[in-house]
This record gives sequence, C-alpha cells and structure tokens, in this order.
Amino acid sequence: MASSAIKSNFYKWHRVLGLIGLVPVIFWTLSGLSHPFMSNWFRPSIAKEVFKPLPQSKMAPALSLQQVMDQNNLHELRNFNLIHFNKGTFYQVQGRDSVYQYYSATDGVLLPNGDVQYAEYLARFFTQDSTSTLKSILLQTNFDAQYQPINHLLPVWKVSFNRPDGMDVYVETGHNRMGTFNNNTRKTMLWVFEQFHTWQFLADIAGDTFRNAFLLTIMCVMLFSLISGLTIYGLFWKKFKAIQQNRKAKGAEDKRFVHRFHRQIGLIVSFVMFTFVVSGAFHLFVKLYHNEPAKADYGQVINRKQLAVSNLNLPIADSTIKQSGLVSFNGNTFYQVVDNKKEVLYFDTQTGKERELADEDYARFLSTYYHTAASGLKTYKGRVKVDVIKQFNNEYGFINKRLPVARVSYPNGDNWYIETTSSKLAAKVAGIDRAEGLSFIFLHKYFGMSWAGKDIRDIVSMLAALGVLVASLFGFAAFLKNK
Repeated sequence: MASSAIKSNFYKWHRVLGLIGLVPVIFWTLSGLSHPFMSNWFRPSIAKEVFKPLPQSKMAPALSLQQVMDQNNLHELRNFNLIHFNKGTFYQVQGRDSVYQYYSATDGVLLPNGDVQYAEYLARFFTQDSTSTLKSILLQTNFDAQYQPINHLLPVWKVSFNRPDGMDVYVETGHNRMGTFNNNTRKTMLWVFEQFHTWQFLADIAGDTFRNAFLLTIMCVMLFSLISGLTIYGLFWKKFKAIQQNRKAKGAEDKRFVHRFHRQIGLIVSFVMFTFVVSGAFHLFVKLYHNEPAKADYGQVINRKQLAVSNLNLPIADSTIKQSGLVSFNGNTFYQVVDNKKEVLYFDTQTGKERELADEDYARFLSTYYHTAASGLKTYKGRVKVDVIKQFNNEYGFINKRLPVARVSYPNGDNWYIETTSSKLAAKVAGIDRAEGLSFIFLHKYFGMSWAGKDIRDIVSMLAALGVLVASLFGFAAFLKNK
C-alpha cells in the first residue's frame, strides 16, 4: 500500500509540475527554434563590418591639438582623436560634458553638428549606401529591444535609412565602429526572442530581479518535473512493458499511444532537457548573484596646461599612427597612440618620452578602479599579470564585442578584461562566472558542436529544442485524455 501511494504521488506531482512548466517550455523552445534563423540563416548582411582609419600621414593635419584648443578657447577636454571624412581632417574633441565636437585640422573652425555628420558618414560606409535618404539619426544612451545589452557599446548613434528593408545601423563615433545593424526581419525576430525567451515583459512590469527570480523558480519546477518523470519510468517500466506485450498478443487497439509517445520521447530528450534546464538555471542564478549596480565608466578631465608637447611632434612616424588619444592615471598624462600593428604606445605629454609597459600599467589601474566593494580587491605582492588578448576564446567570447583587450589576471583566478583605448571594462570573469560561461556555451548553445560547423550545430540545437517541445505537448495531451 505504501509503495502504491508513493507511486501515485509521483504521478500527481509530475502532472502538476509539468502543467506549471508547459507554457514556459512552449515559449522557450519556440523562441529557441527562431534563434538560428535570427543569428545565422536569416541574419542580414552588410557591405562592410570594420572601418579602417587612415594613418596620420595621409590625414596630414596642419594644426596641432594645442593650436585648435587655443584658437577655440578650450581649456580642458576628456579625450581627442584625429579623423578624416567628407574630404577633410578633423580633431574629434570630447569635452567635459562627453559631447564630441569637430574642429578642422586645417583651420581650426568648428564643424556644426559634426558628430551627426560623422555618424551618417560611418553608417553609409558600413552599408556602402550613398543614395538612400535618412529617416532619422538618434543618439542612444540605453539598451532596448532592438539594441540589446549583448552589443555592449554605448552611447551609439542609431542611423535609420529610408529603405524597403528598414535598415538601422548603430555606430560608435568615438571609436569608428559599428555596434550592430538590423533590418525589418531581424527586428521582428529580436522582439520575439526578447519577449518569449528572456521574458522582457516581466522586467518591464516588475524589474530585472523579479524576472530572474521568477524564471529561476520555473527552471527548478522543470527540473523536478524531469526528475519525477524519469523516476516514474523507472518505477513502472516493467509494468509498461507488460501492458504493451499483452496488447500486442491480443491484437487490441492501442488506446494509450499518447502516453506511450510521451514516455518514449521524454526519455530520449531527457538529457538535452537536463542540459537546457541546468545551464539556464545557472545563468539566472549568476545574474541574481551579480545584481549590483555597475560602476560608472572611468572619466578623466585633462587641462590644456598639461599638454606641453605637441601631438604632432611625438617620436613615432606619422605613417604608423592609426589612432590618437589621451589618458591620465597615477598623476601622469600621456598621449595614447595605436600603431599599424595594433600596439598601444604611451608618450608623456610633458616630455614627449615613451613610457615602456604603460599599457599594462593602465590596465592594472583601470582594473583596480572597476573593482567594487562586492567584487573585492586584495593586495597582492608584486604586480598582477597582464596579457593582451587579440582573439575571442571560450572565456572571452565574441559577445563581449571589444578587441583587443588587456587581461588582468589575479592570483585567485579572477580575470578582468580591460579595453584600454576606451578605458572601459569589457568583462570580468571570477570563478562562478567562468563556470557559468562554459556551461552556457556548451550545454545551452551547443558550442561543443562547433567542430561540425555553425549550420550543423544550429540544426542539432533546434532538434533538441523541438524534441523537448514535442515531449511536453504529448504530456499535455495525455493529461487531457486522463480527464
């Protein structure tokens, strides 16, 4: 009697848990099926994805940064760069208010609406579209449904073309790069994925913490539903087998084929459902674990008096300079120069002398700055190790967007990835982050199948999601037949 009661309770709780998880399973599997179309097969194409600036020798600035500042009564700035567009060379000067102003490097005259003009220039370069009219150009300072946090770069200009495909291009003018691009099809798919896979509507209603906690609860329900289903199969498999053999011996009609299909398909997809649920739950748990506000980006204000040496008189050939800027840390100010080999060099603005290993020092400085009370920062003997990362890998994946970056490695295993040319924190990977990242890319996104190619990997992941969906629907049909 006790054994029968236990089995009956397992049946009862399996049905209850399965019903609770049914709608989320439908949402997640259908939106998961759409992801390969959005990210691979139906992903829009664009003519150019990378902008390569001219070397300083070809831009041929006639005026130095100091001359432009003096002519326009600029006493301070956050940063600057030299850019060339619309047949002219300009100083792109970021003021204290973080707004970019553009001054001619020939005569020092301010270019009205220069940042808007440069955003349009970059968008037309990426699309190679010089004829379509523009619908709008808007400065975007927050992520939204069409420009999601996975794109990382902010602020960006959203340049919308008046074309049948509704192309929008997001560009970061401060670093001459593209955040992402969307056509009408991709916008629709992004909305579907955001609403049905990440449940953005819950975050809109009650905030991120509530959404993540709610979804984690649903994931736990699904895990217990899976475990109870496997337990039922283990307890009753001899009985199921005997019933099927007796039916075949008598030639009777199979009236419980729905239940049988639910059991069989459920058993087949149980492993992939386990990987989906565990990796998804771990992903949500880490989000809740790291639910602290991000520290504000590092900001600097550099006074004109600190710029004793002209930016045009540095001990480096103009033909090798691809990007220029300023950084200030540890009481010193430097010209930060990216050369044609993507090496980052530092020259003292007071003496013009190059400082060796300054990029490592700046990465350490920024890593310390971005540590919060929650993340903690211990004092270690000696200097922490810094490596330059020029390619994405399993720990620092392509979703982080920024390259090259400096990896600051601490003795406790934490890695902090810093983009020194923008002074931004690109990613931080502690013990739990590393484990979650690996579980998500291998158990949830099936990166273990990458050896077979992206198409095969996407097909396998879609078949896995489809199997979970079919098993769930057969389970619901079996529930209805029992009523």
